[in-house]
Amino acid sequence: MYSLASFVTLLVALLHAYFLLLEMFFWDKPLGLKAFGQTPESAAATKVMAINQGLYNGFLAAGLIWGVALGPAGDGIKLFCLGCVLLAGIVGALTASRKILYVQAAPAALALLLLCLA
Repeated sequence: MYSLASFVTLLVALLHAYFLLLEMFFWDKPLGLKAFGQTPESAAATKVMAINQGLYNGFLAAGLIWGVALGPAGDGIKLFCLGCVLLAGIVGALTASRKILYVQAAPAALALLLLCLA
């Protein structure tokens, strides 16, 4: 049986898998343009950067899934990956969009809190 902490951690992983898809495959498509509020021109100019960024989000998702799959033995992996997500969310909120604080950092903070309380 998975704990609430594991469930929320998997939700964070799914969010990052979604970010991977948006950034690597839909960055310059209507879905990506709408999600990131970009013009086709700005998306074309930053497409290579977005692919790299999406890959990093995929690594975070994989690490979180791996940590959950290991059960309690994966707590260190989950703590590390959730900490990375939280820090990236805070930096993103300060440098790119305040929305990142709610979409990325807040779910990671909740998962970290639940993991620490478990």
